[in-house]
Amino acid sequence: MSETASKAPGAPATSGDANRWKALVFIALAQLMVVLDATIVNIALPSAQVDLGISDGNRQWVVTAYALAFGGLLLFGGRIADLWGRKNAFVVGLIGFAGASALGGAATNEAMMFGARALQGVFGALLAPAALSLLAVMFTDAKERAKAFGIYGAIAGGGGAVGFILGGVLTEYMDWRWTFFVNIPFAIVAALGAYFVIREPEGGRNRNPLDIPGVLLSTLGLVALVYGFTRAESNGWGDSVTVGMFVASAVLLIAFVITEAKVKAPLLPLRVVTDRNRGGIYLSLGIAIIAMFGTFLFLTYYLQVVKGFSPIKTGFAFMPMIVGMMVGSTQIGTRLMTRLPARMLMGPGFLVAAVGMLLMTQLEIGSSYASTILPAMLLLGLGMGTAFMPAMSLATLGVEPRDAGVASAMVNTSQQVGGAIGTALLNTIAASATTAYIKDHIGSATSKSQQQLVALEGQVHGYTNAIWFAVGMLVLAAVIVVTLVNAGRPDTSAVAGSAEGAEDEVPVPVVAH
Repeated sequence: MSETASKAPGAPATSGDANRWKALVFIALAQLMVVLDATIVNIALPSAQVDLGISDGNRQWVVTAYALAFGGLLLFGGRIADLWGRKNAFVVGLIGFAGASALGGAATNEAMMFGARALQGVFGALLAPAALSLLAVMFTDAKERAKAFGIYGAIAGGGGAVGFILGGVLTEYMDWRWTFFVNIPFAIVAALGAYFVIREPEGGRNRNPLDIPGVLLSTLGLVALVYGFTRAESNGWGDSVTVGMFVASAVLLIAFVITEAKVKAPLLPLRVVTDRNRGGIYLSLGIAIIAMFGTFLFLTYYLQVVKGFSPIKTGFAFMPMIVGMMVGSTQIGTRLMTRLPARMLMGPGFLVAAVGMLLMTQLEIGSSYASTILPAMLLLGLGMGTAFMPAMSLATLGVEPRDAGVASAMVNTSQQVGGAIGTALLNTIAASATTAYIKDHIGSATSKSQQQLVALEGQVHGYTNAIWFAVGMLVLAAVIVVTLVNAGRPDTSAVAGSAEGAEDEVPVPVVAH
């Protein structure tokens, strides 16, 4: 970490420079681990299900237990990082994540597996906001910061595809348990590196007492919301428990807002979200993530079920999107971020991604990968990479130092909740469209092979129906950005030396699945 942050303004950077970039390596490694974990487990799930005797009805809990703990506890994790010190929260989060991964890899029954996944979510919620806060504190020069976050953002986006490939390799050639054990060396190296390299500047902590009612209301409200959507996917929107969860979530979150307006030291100071620019960013990011996550899922199924790709081949098939994301975030976003207002990058970025999605609405059973999926993925990656960079830099620009961790957690929360909503919502739309298609066309299919063809056509019809919805979501995200986000060009002057500048937070997405 740079120690220049505590020096006088204009003081030359000394040994801090080397430490800054070294620290980025360890923080990026931790980020890669969290992102890898999200997709790697999806690939390994069928094998783990057979080994542990998990029923079809219960298998979603391997994914849901992680999402509930991670999404529900992020605000709390961000506040703990502010209170306890970001470096401490980061190292403890890594060690806990490694321990939970070891437990998952050694699981002998479904309860042990679900427990391990929930624990991974708990420590992930501590780790993620701490990592983002640390990065923003270290890179205090606007141009350097843009570069560092470009690299970090590319890892956040690219880790998912690496997870598909690594998950495929480990599951196919070793054993599904290695998809858990692989986290342990990552966590140990990142924790040791962080412990020895990172030095946190003085005076950035928020030492106010913890807002316990806020913690309980926000955690329970977010858990109810995420669970409502995951349950809607499996049991339908009219299910009494699903409806009950949505009602409970609304009541709890309204109570949370009322509480935060009244207490002395709130968990989420309302000033963090009521700012027009920040509110616009949180909302548009959440909506864009809804579109992205559902599409990831459909493409995985399309490539494996319809096209017959192996898990490894599917992982490699996602590479164009990752390349697009890296170019968008490290080349376009980073280079233009200090020259253009955020909305001039984000609006067009979301629209380019929408054009990529539009290409995917043309998918058919016989669609060629090279002519349809490849250009669609490149455009989606380019657009998202370009939009994410300025969104992250603006999302907490100008927040007070004591709110840094919570503002960072808020960005993650909008994405976690967006991801859970996206998967459930788009899946439900796809499933009902598939059912309707098969019902209408199955009568004309006389032979078994014709019936199988109708079933596959129905699946693809369901995917494209849901992808049309995703196109609409991306256009809506672009409209929100252009309407609400009115910040001008970011300040490009160096802010090293100002304790407050050092704390201006620039979070980057944790792409979870």
